[in-house]
Amino acid sequence: MFHMGLYSTGWCIQTATAYGWTPLLNGVFAGEHEREWMKPDLYIDVATSLERAGFDFLLMADGNHVGSTFSGSAEAALRLGISSPRNDPMPLVPILAQRTKHLAFVPTVSSTFYPPFLAARLFSTLDHISEGRVGFNLVTSFVPEAAQNYGLETIPPKALRYEMAGEWIDIFKGLQASWEPDAIVADHEKAIFADHTKVHRLDYVGKYFRCRGPLNTMPGPQGKIPMIEAGNSPPGRDLAARHAEALMANVQSVADMKSLREDMHRRLRAHGRDPSSFKLLFLVRPIIGDTDADAQRQAQAIVDLRSTREYRETQLWFMDQLTGLDFSHYDLERPCTEIIADIAANKGGIDRSSVELLFKGTEGKTLGEMLSSRGFDVDLGLIGTPETVAAKMGELMQEVGGDGFLLTTTTNRRAIAEIADGLAPALRRRGLIRDHYEGKTFRDNLHEF
Repeated sequence: MFHMGLYSTGWCIQTATAYGWTPLLNGVFAGEHEREWMKPDLYIDVATSLERAGFDFLLMADGNHVGSTFSGSAEAALRLGISSPRNDPMPLVPILAQRTKHLAFVPTVSSTFYPPFLAARLFSTLDHISEGRVGFNLVTSFVPEAAQNYGLETIPPKALRYEMAGEWIDIFKGLQASWEPDAIVADHEKAIFADHTKVHRLDYVGKYFRCRGPLNTMPGPQGKIPMIEAGNSPPGRDLAARHAEALMANVQSVADMKSLREDMHRRLRAHGRDPSSFKLLFLVRPIIGDTDADAQRQAQAIVDLRSTREYRETQLWFMDQLTGLDFSHYDLERPCTEIIADIAANKGGIDRSSVELLFKGTEGKTLGEMLSSRGFDVDLGLIGTPETVAAKMGELMQEVGGDGFLLTTTTNRRAIAEIADGLAPALRRRGLIRDHYEGKTFRDNLHEF
C-alpha cells in the first residue's frame, strides 16, 4: 500500500483558468473556490471527503504577499488571483479537526518569518486541539515582498535561509522536548499540578536565533510533530533528510522519480537515518474522466490553453517570483539561450540555480515556445478513468518503489469527488490504499506502512 495526501493551494478561479483547470473540471457545478474561499464549509467538505477516501493528510499552502514586481504592478497578480486573496490556514485547522476523526492537517509555516517559539507553541496547541492530527510544512520563503511585510529589507540568500532553518528546527524540537512526558502530576490532594524538576529551560544560543524556554504548554499527543519538507533543491533535500518525516517530491518523469529516491536515501543514510522511516510523496495532478477518451480530451484541452495570454502571464509571474526578475519585458519570440546570457551578464545578484532550473531543457526554444510546452502540474501519465489511473499509480509505485502521492487539483466539490469517490475506491479495490485507519495520530498513520 502507499500513502495519499492532498496539496491545497488555495488559489482562486482566475489562476485555475490560467492553468486550464476550471473550465474543464467545474463548468456549471456549484462549490467554486472563487466564491467560497473565505468560508469554512467548502474546506469541511474537502476534509470529510478525503477522510472517507482514506487519505493521510491535507497539506495547506500559504503565502505572505501580493506580488507587484511583475510589470512593476500588482495588476496581474490580483486580476489572475495568483496567491491572493489567501487567508491564514492556521485558524482553519481546529474547525476541520472538529469535523473529522482521522485525517491530519499540515499547514505551512515559514522559518524565515515565524519565530521558532511562536511556531512551537502554536503547533503544540494545534496538536492538543486536533488530538494528534497535525503536522507542519516547513518553507524558508523566497519572495522579497513577503520579507518586507515582516520588516526585513529583502529575503536572505538561499544558503543562509536553510542554515537559519536548521537552527529554527533545533529550537522547535528542543521546546517540544522541554517537558518530560510525566511532568504533569495533577495531584489535587498535594496541590501539585506539574513537577518543576521535569520542565527544563532550553537556553539555546545560535548564530541566528536565541530562545530561553521552556515551552509554556506541554507537548501534544504526538510529542514530536511530523514535519513535511517541500524544497527539492539540494539544501531542501538535505534539510528533509536531517529533520523531516516526508518530502513533497516535485518531479517530471519516472526517471526523475527514481533519481530523487536514490538521492534522498543516500542523504538519509548519511544522517544516520533508515530510509524506510521516511516517506517520499510525489506531487501529481491526475486527469480523471468518465472514459479514457474523455480524460485525454481534457488533457489536450489543458495543453491547448497553454497558448492563452492568461496562462503565459501566470507562468511569467511565477518566473518573476522565483528569480526576482521581471520577465514581462522579454519578447516571447526571443530565444531562451539569449535570455539566459542576458541574465548572466546583467543580473549579478540573482539566484543562478533558480534560473538554471527554470530554463532546463529549453535549448532551441523561444520564450513563448518554452511557456507553451511546459505545464504547471505533472500528470506522470495518470490520465483516464478512475480504474485506468488507479492501475497506473500502482504500476508507478511498483517501478519506482516510492511511498505515495501528494495529489493537487482545483478546489471545488466536483474535482474532490472525482478523487474521493472515483479514484480512491478504484485504488482501494486494488489494495493500494488503506480501507481504515489503524492509528490515532498523524505520526501513527504516516508510519503504519
